[in-house]
Amino acid sequence: MTHSPPPQIFDRALLRRRLARAHEHNAPDFLVTRAADDLSDRLAAIKRDFPRSLDLGTPTAQFTEAILATTRPPPVRTASSFALLRRGGGLRVVADEELPPFAPESFDLIVSGFSLQWINDLPGALAQIRRTLAPDGLFLACLPGGASLVELRAAFTQAEEEICGGASPRVSPFVDVRDAGGLLQRAGFALPVTDVDSFTLRYDSMLALCAELRAMGAANALSQRSRRPLRRSVLMRAGEIYAEQFSDPDGRVRATFEILWLSGWAPHESQQKPLKPGSGQIRLSDALTAIRKEST
Repeated sequence: MTHSPPPQIFDRALLRRRLARAHEHNAPDFLVTRAADDLSDRLAAIKRDFPRSLDLGTPTAQFTEAILATTRPPPVRTASSFALLRRGGGLRVVADEELPPFAPESFDLIVSGFSLQWINDLPGALAQIRRTLAPDGLFLACLPGGASLVELRAAFTQAEEEICGGASPRVSPFVDVRDAGGLLQRAGFALPVTDVDSFTLRYDSMLALCAELRAMGAANALSQRSRRPLRRSVLMRAGEIYAEQFSDPDGRVRATFEILWLSGWAPHESQQKPLKPGSGQIRLSDALTAIRKEST
């Protein structure tokens, strides 16, 4: 039985060039910095050793530094190009996140920051990560959540529909938190957990936001993006819509960002197991009645 290749949603060659260029020009890294601080807290709360760890595709060394801050051994670090690995120490490997070159059960901990959102086959990539973890190994990753840049999407869609009679995709799709847990379960992770860090940043204008996204290498990399230059009239109208609908009294505009966290464990016999259906010792109706009595 042959399997057809996954659809090529993203132009990954273009993405590699953009990320390398952004890294060489010291791109803004506020999202990775915020996530790395969160990763440090999450790892500090786990009182166990991870002698073999992997930082998969994080575009800066900050996730690797978060691991080192917990006094754990240095991780292997991968990125899609050598340009992204020039800074930071440890063992560094140029590797595509879609085809990690590691044997099964190679690592006890795998972390990844802001690289999985550009994977063409995310379910397949998660399954590969699961196989690369040793039993009772931990996976921790973050990527932009589904509500990220919702204002920018709305402004461009409305502007193109008004001027061109239809809209082409301008902002990459992001994974929704409601789907993330299912993806982890489908990949075979035990004890899957997802959560979201949602926050709002403010910019002088929509154009300032777009300039920062380009500087980060996060401009449109969809394979089905329009190859025609964006019409100036569309850009100006999108800026007007953005200012009309998403600005504060001082004239600055809002931009929503979500950091979606995924975590799961490679199955192991020592882990807590869910009870078998029908093995409960109290009926649900009796439990709900007791709760209602306590609340009155």
